[in-house]
Amino acid sequence: MTLSAKTPRHDGRRPDQLRPITFQPGIAPHAAGSVLARCGRTQVICAVTIEESVPRWMKEQQVPGGWITAEYSMLPYSTLGRKPRDITKGRIDGRSTEIQRLIGRSVRAAVDLQALGPRTICIDCDVLAADGGTRTTAITGTYVALELAVRSLREKGLLPNTGKSPIKTPFAAISVGIVEGRPLLDLDYVEDKDAETDMNVVMTARGQFIEVQASGEESTFSPKEFSALLALATKGIKKLTSLQKAALDK
Repeated sequence: MTLSAKTPRHDGRRPDQLRPITFQPGIAPHAAGSVLARCGRTQVICAVTIEESVPRWMKEQQVPGGWITAEYSMLPYSTLGRKPRDITKGRIDGRSTEIQRLIGRSVRAAVDLQALGPRTICIDCDVLAADGGTRTTAITGTYVALELAVRSLREKGLLPNTGKSPIKTPFAAISVGIVEGRPLLDLDYVEDKDAETDMNVVMTARGQFIEVQASGEESTFSPKEFSALLALATKGIKKLTSLQKAALDK
């Protein structure tokens, strides 16, 4: 069945409407920057710590500047049924590996690594509650935590005094998909599990794409549908970056 664009979603939202988004900075007091990012019922702690060294491969290859790495995990109580910790299985599951690589790539694309100096920024994203969009919420929250960490470095005089932040541009991520024949913004779990097409989009505040992950879930999608999803994502990113700015301005 194909629903009308005016038909409310199962939670009452319009097709182009985000879930309620909030950012609670300073959630991890020992981190250089941290935030609890909430997207509807999804909650992710994003924290940044800083190591005054770089990976061995950078030293051996004499690569200037710094590095950024990310880790992602879902806490055992983040889902309805308990999710065993990766350490009990002796390995990180494939999904977590994919997501933490996505987070790392996304942040490195938006940061001037040479301007960081010879240090490593470590990003940890821990999912407290999962209801769809954990990877996109993690990336969106990471920008806020990273901005706070960079401000701390600058206040301590640990970054080159150029007057410019090493963060080249704000960034955020959002999910979009086609559910029951219509494009939807910011899918929750109920929508995501039934989506005919699923897409995660990482963008800058300037409207530039960092990464697009799109797949047909047991179906295909047309160029017109792809364009509609990108337009929805662009609208959502614009709103997210304005919310990030408001949270940081406080």
